[in-house]
Amino acid sequence: MSSFRAAAIQMRSGVDPQRNAADLAGYVADAVGKGAVYVQTPEMTGSLQRDRKALASVLKSESDDIIVRTASELAAKHGIHLHIGSTAIARDDGKIANRAFLFGPDGDILTRYDKIHMFDVDLDNGESWRESAVYAPGADTVVIDLPFARLGLAICYDVRFPQLFRAQALAGASVISAPAAFTRQTGEAHWHVLQRARAIENGAFMISAAQGGVHEDGRETYGHSMIVAPWGEILAEADHAEPAVVVADIDVALSAAARSKVPNLKNARPFGVIVENDGQTTRLGVAS
Repeated sequence: MSSFRAAAIQMRSGVDPQRNAADLAGYVADAVGKGAVYVQTPEMTGSLQRDRKALASVLKSESDDIIVRTASELAAKHGIHLHIGSTAIARDDGKIANRAFLFGPDGDILTRYDKIHMFDVDLDNGESWRESAVYAPGADTVVIDLPFARLGLAICYDVRFPQLFRAQALAGASVISAPAAFTRQTGEAHWHVLQRARAIENGAFMISAAQGGVHEDGRETYGHSMIVAPWGEILAEADHAEPAVVVADIDVALSAAARSKVPNLKNARPFGVIVENDGQTTRLGVAS
């Protein structure tokens, strides 16, 4: 099977995981009704909560988490692959993971991915974020074979690190992803170009479900969940910040076709970096 219908769910997650889980069930049913067999949700599906003490009060281990339990039930009920873009999970070592899950049609967890790159930034107008103060970063990217495609997992801020997606593409991923909770400020500036660039430079489909709107904790996210083809065309987009479900048909053969037209994955060569400064030359190792 090389063709399938994918759905990206745009949410406005609040602070209550139980209410978000109930909303999730409705969105997934909508996506399945539109023919999707792979359904993706945004980053922090379970709770968008910037207050650390309040987050800690609803935090659960993976085995007790309501989003994990609900997603497993929904995947089995509808016979789909359900990709939870991420949710906050209490780790055994007392730290918190920003963790993605992929569930199979039997409801089992097929793989997990912990967000690698922490969103530690200082933006205009005083907007500042320090994810590293709350979450423990992951160490490994993940690609997984599904019946219809090889999928690469990433989360939100990871999209600004093209080497991660290049590694996934070199590992054979024809579909890549970055489910997100992009701020409105960064989304307006960079969301579209980053999604299309990652698709084009890797000859891969890019699927990114997003949070959108003003949330209970006061943050504002950009929305615009989208599915992009390997040649850069936007196949589907929620062109707003309201909750929505968008779908597109994915023909995995188009990834191979794009890579054959512009074989940049094969044509890459290692190179050194030379710095010239006041008559002095320094060579800084080798990159690829």
